[in-house]
Amino acid sequence: MDWDIYRCFMTVARAGGLTGAAQVTGLSPATIGRRMLEIEERTGRSLFVRSQTGYVLTADGRFLFEQLQEMEAAARKVENWQKEGEGMPVVRIAAGTWNAWLIAENFPAICTERDSFAISLSIGEARANLAYRESDIGIRAFEPDETYLASRLIGEVAYAAYQQKHAPGGGPERWVAVAEEEAISAYLRWPHEQAAGRIVATVGRPRSLLDLARAGAGRAVLPCFVGDLDPLLERAGEEIEPLRHRQWIVMNNEDRHRREIRTVVDRMTRLLRSHVDLFAGKRPRRTASI
Repeated sequence: MDWDIYRCFMTVARAGGLTGAAQVTGLSPATIGRRMLEIEERTGRSLFVRSQTGYVLTADGRFLFEQLQEMEAAARKVENWQKEGEGMPVVRIAAGTWNAWLIAENFPAICTERDSFAISLSIGEARANLAYRESDIGIRAFEPDETYLASRLIGEVAYAAYQQKHAPGGGPERWVAVAEEEAISAYLRWPHEQAAGRIVATVGRPRSLLDLARAGAGRAVLPCFVGDLDPLLERAGEEIEPLRHRQWIVMNNEDRHRREIRTVVDRMTRLLRSHVDLFAGKRPRRTASI
């Protein structure tokens, strides 16, 4: 069988079910379910006990999982060996729009000209996927429960609505938002849930919300560490407290001791923790009169 189906099996085993595996892989639960039936059919063994609460490995499932762990470790060693032979190793970071923006703004704090590694920064709102080694380091808005991941708590992230500084008042509220089908995160869904009839513009990517708010198109919900730093914006009200969450840097347990990954994780930790008050919304420039 293709190695991908085995990796899918390991993800289901680690996640304890189809829903968790779907979040990790990006595949639909139905697709993953079909793959698990296929692997059981082709091995001739029952690998899971299925119930409404999830998937639990049978004795045969545990045996297969243990053997595949050894294969996974061997494959990782070969991959690392190959990268060393190709020259400069690459550390792959997966981050959301605004953490990626902060990393880019402070890139010399993460990677310098003296370092013997390069950085690949993947930007997206979906959960960082480390199960298949698509990324080495991720930033998540919730504590990981996967046993194969190590994590570092960075602090809390606050959100507020922002508008162009000194924007004229008195008229109806105007909002800008990410298109509803692209609104994965809670802060992106907020305008659709709380101000649906007052959205005057939608965009495909969160980064454009900042530009629209600066231009005076309307109010945008942004992380406080973004809005409070921008001299062209001001808060349009108080913090939206239900959106506050903690965030973690995550990495694979077995990879975190690789020198280049440990170096980048340590530097990212220092960078993000140095902005802890900004992340928590404790340094507002100004709040507009409502």
